[in-house]
Amino acid sequence: MPRARPFTDPGLHNLRATLTVRDMIRIIELFAGEKTMGKKIAFSGIQPSGELHIGNYLGAIRSWIDLLDKYDCIFCIVDYHAVTAPYEPSELARRTYEAAVVYIASGLDPDRCTIFVQSDVPEHTELQWLLGTVTPLGDLFRMTQYKEKAKEVKTRQSVCSGLLCYPILQAADILLYKAEAVPVGEDQAQHLELTREIARHFNRRFGTIFPEPRTLLSEAKRILGVDGERKMSKSLGNHLGLTEPPEAIWEKLRTAKTDPARIRRNDPGDPERCNIYTYHTFFTPKEERIKCAEGCRTAAIGCVDCKKVLFKHLMQTLDPIRERFNELVKQKDYINGVLDAGRDRCREIARATMEEVRGAMGIRRLH
Repeated sequence: MPRARPFTDPGLHNLRATLTVRDMIRIIELFAGEKTMGKKIAFSGIQPSGELHIGNYLGAIRSWIDLLDKYDCIFCIVDYHAVTAPYEPSELARRTYEAAVVYIASGLDPDRCTIFVQSDVPEHTELQWLLGTVTPLGDLFRMTQYKEKAKEVKTRQSVCSGLLCYPILQAADILLYKAEAVPVGEDQAQHLELTREIARHFNRRFGTIFPEPRTLLSEAKRILGVDGERKMSKSLGNHLGLTEPPEAIWEKLRTAKTDPARIRRNDPGDPERCNIYTYHTFFTPKEERIKCAEGCRTAAIGCVDCKKVLFKHLMQTLDPIRERFNELVKQKDYINGVLDAGRDRCREIARATMEEVRGAMGIRRLH
């Protein structure tokens, strides 16, 4: 009986030698495509507006990882959204690239999901324009995030229309792929409700094309920065970066705001009022967390002691991400190959959706 040829056949090695990174990713994607057949699409994204931080990780990326086997996941780096706020053009490309690296370093396996850059698929902005024709202006002015960000601008005349229309682009991002599930933080829930409303407006006017996506709220609904007052953000300087050196993270934690009742070392506190304890709930094992809470209430430990416990467990999560990031960030062919493969797949889906949309709206040439 003839023996089967071993996997180490020279012909296979020759074939592998002729394949580009993009070819190999495409082959993997074809096999992965079989696994995603029949699965509903989940879509989400993060702006590359600065260094990704634990707020992004807890509020988005960690919950995305949990969805990889349940949905056909598409994760976007939403660079068009990032330009609605002041930014440095010379840094945007680097931030976009590094966001992709962080996605993968944090555990988003490109073999199990699609990762791409928003601006690589022009249909996002085309659909935004068309959805804008069925979106009431009053709905946009009612968005809480628009009101909050507009307050930061000195005069109303300085508020750009991109900030006002941000939710329409977000709706286009989701509906373009007919996503049925969208994992988001609590602060984005209102935008998701508007997305559903826009889908209803469009479907009533032009026929049913879009599903109404379901909101999947992450466990970490709203992560405050180390100032304990505002949402964690690189622009506010109150963030803990996913790839920051340990000494930089400790310096921020060391001076981070805690329970205001603990003015002196022997003052008892309330862990439920302490932002540091909120971080503990995500990173520190239950047994040690209980000890920290009791130590706070009885003043048996000081705030610095509590922060040291948090730092130890926080770094157990962040060290592997930072190390993987430092390895991957140098592998430009691989990262760009992942993004190219994501772009190609998303363009295919987007073009099909836009053909339906244009046809329903009567946007076509007459022959």
